[in-house]
Amino acid sequence: MDFGFTSEQHQLRKSIREFCEAEIKPHVMEWDESQDFPVDVFRQLGKLGVLGAVFPEELGGSGYSYVDYSIVMEEIARVDPSIALSVAAHVSLCTNHIYLAGDGEQKKRYLPKLASGEWIGCWSLTEPEAGSDAGGTRTTGVLDHDSWVLNGGKTFTTNAHVADVCVAMAMTDRSASAHGISAFILEKGAPGFRVGKKENKLGMRCSPTGEVLFTDCRLPAAQLCGKRGEGFVDSLRILDGGRISIAALSVGLAQGAYEAALKYSKQRKQFSRFISEFQAIQHKLADMATEIDAARLLTLRAAWLKDSGASVNKESAMAKLFASESAVRVANEALQIHGGYGFIKDYPVEKFYRDVKLCTIGEGTSEIQKLVIARQLLKSHL
Repeated sequence: MDFGFTSEQHQLRKSIREFCEAEIKPHVMEWDESQDFPVDVFRQLGKLGVLGAVFPEELGGSGYSYVDYSIVMEEIARVDPSIALSVAAHVSLCTNHIYLAGDGEQKKRYLPKLASGEWIGCWSLTEPEAGSDAGGTRTTGVLDHDSWVLNGGKTFTTNAHVADVCVAMAMTDRSASAHGISAFILEKGAPGFRVGKKENKLGMRCSPTGEVLFTDCRLPAAQLCGKRGEGFVDSLRILDGGRISIAALSVGLAQGAYEAALKYSKQRKQFSRFISEFQAIQHKLADMATEIDAARLLTLRAAWLKDSGASVNKESAMAKLFASESAVRVANEALQIHGGYGFIKDYPVEKFYRDVKLCTIGEGTSEIQKLVIARQLLKSHL
């Protein structure tokens, strides 16, 4: 088994790290405090090829593999998980849904602009009464001659307040439950389509999260994305890839927290010794580094399988489950190593600690990941 990266992948990591250190790191706490999303920096990521990561060059993409994409996500999250979260929603959810389910005209219209960063994308599945139970979707889509009319609302939509394009799910056949959900592409400014409340969050604060609302929102029939009634089925396929991106985000966040703790332990003195000399601190660092490596390997395995064309339903869920839960533990220990200073906003572990919890919730909770994994395990033994 070859665990090495290519020279191109090493260069990709280096270029993304340099960009993040120069353009993102100096502003992390400023953006967190103000909850302002740095649109210009996000568009610069488009120019670097990040926003077109896994899409073919003929559609304006970068032609990255999922291993490449995992490297990119890890490096961004190592500096600011908030920016990485918005990238994940833009690439893995919105743009990828159009790429996987859209028709030729939709791909030609939307992918080049989304891949370049000219347009920003969001993806709306969750509702106030339909979280893990997406079959409980209340937003409706009714066909009226040559138009679809949408009514309802979505919540917890990443990028909602900065998006130019939204892919949203609506119930088009209540009798078919989850198989009656269809996907639609909406553009900013469409009549009857607006954003609602922007959430005031614990962490990931510069990545805007909020409501999108539909009031007699009339769309041309051509804005249906994929087959009627297949929106939720397509969403499950899209989430397989999306979970790899959140796993990579979790690894990057954990890496950033670990590096901060390691650095601090070599500078902080207690009892006339650097705290890195104490066995208790060494054990914490060893556990953190081991968990990060294990999470990274699970993530890269899922990415490699995705690149090979294999089904990654179980593997992406395993990667997302372990990486996100490990990141929570790593961030917790990183803060503990800092002691009281870890509770102060002058040190980066405070933000990592606040940001990390979302990794165990977004794109399927840890409990849902376990259900996905168990279903595949039981299926393989029937």
